[in-house]
Amino acid sequence: MTEAAGPRPARILVTGGSGLVGRAIARVVADGEGRADEEWIFVSSKDADLTSAAETRALFEKHRPTHVIHLAAMVGGLFKNIRCNLDFWRRNVHINDNVLHAAYECGVRKVVSCLSTCIFPDKTTYPIDESMIHNGPPHASNFGYSYAKRMIDVQNRAYFEQHGCRFTAVIPTNVFGPHDNFNIEDGHVLPGLIHKVYLAKQTGSPLTVWGTGKPRRQFIYSL
Repeated sequence: MTEAAGPRPARILVTGGSGLVGRAIARVVADGEGRADEEWIFVSSKDADLTSAAETRALFEKHRPTHVIHLAAMVGGLFKNIRCNLDFWRRNVHINDNVLHAAYECGVRKVVSCLSTCIFPDKTTYPIDESMIHNGPPHASNFGYSYAKRMIDVQNRAYFEQHGCRFTAVIPTNVFGPHDNFNIEDGHVLPGLIHKVYLAKQTGSPLTVWGTGKPRRQFIYSL
């Protein structure tokens, strides 16, 4: 996000700015990685309901960003996904469609959205890369969230082909770090394990880890 060419300095709008990755980016920028010709704007659900097209458009009209890092999403751990696949699908499809369309209508130069490793097919070969994300269905446990995230890739391609928009995405591995969701039932695996270890040490009770221990997982620290 270093493009500053054009009639005005770069105004970089970060949706989901109060979340795990958004706060990490804010800290990195504050620690000196931002450029003098960049203005960073971090927004959260307190600033606009991104499931509303009108509120999303108003947010973009207010800030007039030149670039967008799109992180906002309804997220949760395994059990929340199993319970609420429809909610994850509907809310995230609405958010993504509203953000990308507002970016198009407001002439944003570039959008980078954040996808998830769960979008990859459940049955696949390794190593995996971005060319493989549509090669089969995702895991059944979180298909709502996974398909909603996959649709960003489809929309990016369509906006580029029809309007020439520079909309793209990154697919990080499982992110963890400060400001994570440490809820054991609704959080992701590492913050859930950290919480379990803390409770086990506090109470002197055994540590119970879900699963067989055979699956291999990859993680990246948010900062």
